[in-house]
Amino acid sequence: MTVALHHERHGDPSRPTVLFLGSLGSDLSMWAPQIHALSADWHVVAVDHRGHGDSPAPEGPYTIGELADDIVALLDSLELDAVHYVGLSLGGAIGQWLAAHHPERIRTLTLLCTSAAFQPAQPWHDRAATVRRDGLASISESIVSRWFSPALAEHDPDLVARHVKMVEGTTDEGYAACCEALAAWDGRPDLARIVAPTLVIAGEQDPATPPSTMQVLADGIADASFHVVDPGAHLANVEQAGRVTKLIREHISRATPVSEYRTAAFEEGLRVRRSVLGDAHVDRSLESATEFTLPFQDFITRTAWGDIWARPGLDHRTRRLLTLAILTAVGNEHELDMHIRAALRAGIDPDDLVEVFLHTAVYAGVPNSNRAFAFGRQALADAAGSGES
Repeated sequence: MTVALHHERHGDPSRPTVLFLGSLGSDLSMWAPQIHALSADWHVVAVDHRGHGDSPAPEGPYTIGELADDIVALLDSLELDAVHYVGLSLGGAIGQWLAAHHPERIRTLTLLCTSAAFQPAQPWHDRAATVRRDGLASISESIVSRWFSPALAEHDPDLVARHVKMVEGTTDEGYAACCEALAAWDGRPDLARIVAPTLVIAGEQDPATPPSTMQVLADGIADASFHVVDPGAHLANVEQAGRVTKLIREHISRATPVSEYRTAAFEEGLRVRRSVLGDAHVDRSLESATEFTLPFQDFITRTAWGDIWARPGLDHRTRRLLTLAILTAVGNEHELDMHIRAALRAGIDPDDLVEVFLHTAVYAGVPNSNRAFAFGRQALADAAGSGES
């Protein structure tokens, strides 16, 4: 029987999906750095294991196959045929099982701080017994002591405290039953069956799954790439958030067909272009495009609108005012007139245009700003004559 897993979705659901599944004793918040960075370009789904976070905890023991079936059921419920899978530790073991047994569901595989077999088995059974007898809080600090390098733990005790609290939020039964799943699992015979493009990332200071353990994965999976981050312990995605996120982004990007990116970028660009310039203008531009000019329409929609205007660093109001200043400075009259009118339709206060044109006059020349004021005056007159607000 599968479990309906708690999960969160971020980004545009129409884009390719990146699914994150974390460590034993964690919840989906451990992926916060990657969620924030990647959801601008992909549809991100972060998941809690059964018995972890807000997912239910049926009585154990569990198997890795059963935990993987939970993920398949989630993908089916979300109508996701295949995903870019990112798993750490227990999440990495589940990712290996899925890539070997359901290869059609895994577009790319990223394995962090995990192993093909968590042996010997007895320590896992002992840990499960301890948790069922004394509660997870009895060993939570010991668990987290392996998650971060000593230097980071000493420098940031609040980070350690937050993750101890995360561990203690896991149900005792869920944690113990997942320990038993790891004890019984050996994925080494299946490594050769994994055909998804695979990235393997190890932490230099990880005591649980050191680089030598991760090397087994890199050697056993055909054409896998292998990276070691230093410093980095078991939660390398937190300790080396920027480096790990960059590696994941590059890995997924290399494995994604250019045509897919072009289509997604065009659709996003068209949405942003319409929101800034208005449907009427965009419809006229596209309808009047010929075989000769269509490549240019595709280019500006993908790059100017789907890339630059869609970036989260500046809001659209700021980008509008920057665009008006730049167009005034370079004397691009046709584009300037169009953007003035679009800005007024979008509710930009005429006083803001005055400030932009005055500021530009000082740094780019009075004649260009004089022309901008003329365009603005005419646009306001046209809007008043047509009854536009």
